[in-house]
Amino acid sequence: MLLSSDSSVEHPETPPTGPGEDAGWRRDSPSVGEEKLRDNERMSFERTFDENALFRICFVCTGNICRSPMAETVLKSLVKRAGLEKQVAVISAGTGDWHVGEPSDDRTLAALTARGYNGSGHRGRQFDPSWFANLDLVVVFDRSQERILKTWASNEQDMSKVQLLLTFDAAQAPLVDVPDPYYSDAPLFDQVLAMIEKACEALFRQITPGIRQGVS
Repeated sequence: MLLSSDSSVEHPETPPTGPGEDAGWRRDSPSVGEEKLRDNERMSFERTFDENALFRICFVCTGNICRSPMAETVLKSLVKRAGLEKQVAVISAGTGDWHVGEPSDDRTLAALTARGYNGSGHRGRQFDPSWFANLDLVVVFDRSQERILKTWASNEQDMSKVQLLLTFDAAQAPLVDVPDPYYSDAPLFDQVLAMIEKACEALFRQITPGIRQGVS
């Protein structure tokens, strides 16, 4: 999706930092995406995630249309190539609800396609704090998301599940954050995808031995 003239409405730079009255962290007025989900029985954690998998990971960015769908697509590809689809479950979500029910940004899809991935099936969802109990790892892309997710965590164990993506890749770790390409142009989307690919490969190398041990 291309930027509108009032992009602050579509994808605010400052995501929510505290819970609403409901567990879904929704605004009082439903967004178009929320209405779509209600019409489609609303997307649920259980319908999109295999809770029987040995390792369950959720990538979380701000709107769930740029960075986190990239990482979900990349890691799923690595998992599939390794023959571990039944052992590793991967989803993604956003801290905000601005793009719930929407496909990935057009520039995200273009960057993925150029590198041989298919991200067309993605639809945006918002992270629900109740998911923590069923996840082994919650991977974020910058320190603002890290702060928000740790605020949403109800205990130390859940807080410890929240990790910055680049910390898994020693070569990129000094950068700390993966930049948000939303307000930029296509070349930054390509650059961000390259960063995510390297970090996901490093992440997958680290979790694979334990997963294979659990299978044997």
